[in-house]
Amino acid sequence: METRIEKDSLGEVAVPAGALYGAQTQRAVENFPISGLVLPRVFIRALGLVKHAAATVNEELGLLDHRLADAIRKAAQEVADGELDMHFPIDVFQTGSGTSTNMNANEVIANRATQILGGQSGSKMVHPNDHVNMSQSSNDVIPTALHVSAYLATAERLLPSLGHLHRELVRRSAELADVIKTGRTHLMDAMPMTFGQQLSGYATQVEYAMLRIEAALPRLAELAIGGTAVGTGINAHPEFGARMAAKLAEMTGQPFREAPNHFEAQAAQDAAVELSGQLKTAAASLMKIANDFRWMNSGPQAGLAEITLPATQPGSSIMPGKINPVICEAMTLVCAQVVGNDIVITIGGQSSSFELNLMLPLIAHNLLESITILANGSRALADKAIAGFTVNQEHMEDLVEKNPILVTALSPKIGYDLAARIAKRAMQEGRRVRDVAREMTELTQAELDEYLDTRAMTRGGILGKGEG
Repeated sequence: METRIEKDSLGEVAVPAGALYGAQTQRAVENFPISGLVLPRVFIRALGLVKHAAATVNEELGLLDHRLADAIRKAAQEVADGELDMHFPIDVFQTGSGTSTNMNANEVIANRATQILGGQSGSKMVHPNDHVNMSQSSNDVIPTALHVSAYLATAERLLPSLGHLHRELVRRSAELADVIKTGRTHLMDAMPMTFGQQLSGYATQVEYAMLRIEAALPRLAELAIGGTAVGTGINAHPEFGARMAAKLAEMTGQPFREAPNHFEAQAAQDAAVELSGQLKTAAASLMKIANDFRWMNSGPQAGLAEITLPATQPGSSIMPGKINPVICEAMTLVCAQVVGNDIVITIGGQSSSFELNLMLPLIAHNLLESITILANGSRALADKAIAGFTVNQEHMEDLVEKNPILVTALSPKIGYDLAARIAKRAMQEGRRVRDVAREMTELTQAELDEYLDTRAMTRGGILGKGEG
C-alpha cells in the first residue's frame, strides 16, 4: 500500500496515501484492532454538523478567516452527508473520551478542506487542531455529537416508526371492534373480550412508549459544546456554546440549546441513560405485543389458531409448507438487544470520573443501535404483521361458546360454589356452560341467554341487572 508521512506530537506516522485522515487516526487504527465495529452513520453525520457549525460561529466571532471557514464548512458538510464515511475507520472500543474519533473528524475535514483550497493532504494548510477544532475539545464535542445524533435518530426515525405502528394498531382495533374472542390470563381461558379491546391495549402501550421517549428529549437537547476541556470553557469565546446550540438548532430544526451546567453535561451521561431506560421500556412493550401475536398465530392445527399472520417466507428447510411468524420473532430479537444495550449504557453512565465520562463511544454506539433497530423493527412489525393478519373468526366463536369460564357471569346470581361445579362438569363432559347450567339450576332459558350473552360480557357490568 502506498503511504504518505504525517506528523503529530509523538512523531511521524505512515498513513495510506489515499486516506483523508492523518497521524492520530492512523495510530488509533493500529492501537484498537478490537471489534471491527465503527460508530454509525448518524453519529458521523452529527460530527459533521458540529464542525460545520463551529466554523461558522468561529468566523462570526472574528476568530477564523472566512476563506478557511468556508472550506471547513464544505468539507464538514461532505462528512455530514456521508460522502467521506470510508475515512472514519476507528473501532468503537477506543479511548473512552472519543478523542480518537474527534481527531479523526478534525483530520478528515482539515485534509479535505486543504484539497478544496488547492493544497496537498498532510500539508496542514487547514490545521486539524488550530482551525477545525478551534474553541472545542474532544470532551465537549463527543458528548455533543452523542446528544445531537441520538436526538435526530429519535425524532426523525424512531418516533415516526412508533407512530406508524400505533396508527396501524388503532386501525385494526377499530376494524375488529365487534369480533369476540376468549381472553386469557396465565395462558388459560378467561372471560370473553373483543379483538378490538385487545388491540387497543397494544396501541396504548405503544402510545405510552412514545410519550416516555418524548419526555426524555428535553435533557438530550442540552449540548455540552462550549465547555471545552473540563466545563470551564477555556480557549473558547464566552458566547461560543450558546451560538453553537443556536446554529445546530437552525441547521436541524430541532430545539438544541446550550447546557445550563457544562460540568454536568461533560462529567455525566445521565440524559443518555435516561433515554436508554425509556427505550428498554418500549422494548418490553413490543416484546409482549410480538409474543402475543406469535401465540395467537400458533398452529394452524395444534395451536390457538386465532389469527393467521401474513406468510413472508418458508419456515423450514425440512418441513414443506411450514410458515413461521418470523417478523414477530425478529421483533423479539430486537427487544432483547435493546435490553442488553441498556445494561451496557447504564454501566457506561456510571463510568464517569470527575469531569469526564469515559465510555462515550460505547454509549453512543449502543444507544444509536437501540434507536435504529427499534425504529426498523417497529415499522416491519406494523407493515408485515399487524397490517395484514386475518382473524379465524369461526374458530374463535366456537372456542368462546365452549369456554367453561363463561359461568363467571352466572356467579352473582347462583353463587361461586355452584358456578364452580357447573364449570367443572362442563369441562369434564366437554359441553357448553349454558347446557349444563340448564340442568343444574332453575334458571329459565331467557335468563341463561341474558346472563351468558358473550357480547354483553365484553362491556362489563353485572349481567341481568341492566348494567351489562
